[in-house]
Amino acid sequence: MTKNETVFSKDLEKKKLTVVRAFDASLPRVWEAWTTSDILDQWWAPKPYRAETKTMDFSEGGRWLYCMVGPSGDRTWCRVDYKTIRPLKSITDSTMFSDEEGKENPEFPVMHWNKQFKETGDSTTVTIDITFDREADMEAILKMGFQEGFTMGLGNLDEYLG
Repeated sequence: MTKNETVFSKDLEKKKLTVVRAFDASLPRVWEAWTTSDILDQWWAPKPYRAETKTMDFSEGGRWLYCMVGPSGDRTWCRVDYKTIRPLKSITDSTMFSDEEGKENPEFPVMHWNKQFKETGDSTTVTIDITFDREADMEAILKMGFQEGFTMGLGNLDEYLG
């Protein structure tokens, strides 16, 4: 794998997506980009969408409530519930679609994220395992364009870190 390349792998049996991306930046800069709402708002959404944070409490048991704002002003709300945080090492959370107040939208699947951060030389690799409760949930997220959209967002992060 080279820097600025997103590698996606799917394991249907384990209901898991794995995403790996190396960034040409130090671990503290990459960590900050994943854990600070002002920075997340600059890269998280695939263009022409943008992310807009309503609230963020980056702590174990805390929550990030944000929306994806489309070019015509449409808003799609999401909530991230932080489970474990090991500074500069890993973050686990559950991510779901919600309403503007953070109430879960049960029509969409919950994604369970495990993000691992590792610095090697002058780059930082982020490895993300995303697991689902059911195989059909994983397939539904992929049909919604998750792989393409998330890859675009990670490209935005490259631009931010550049």
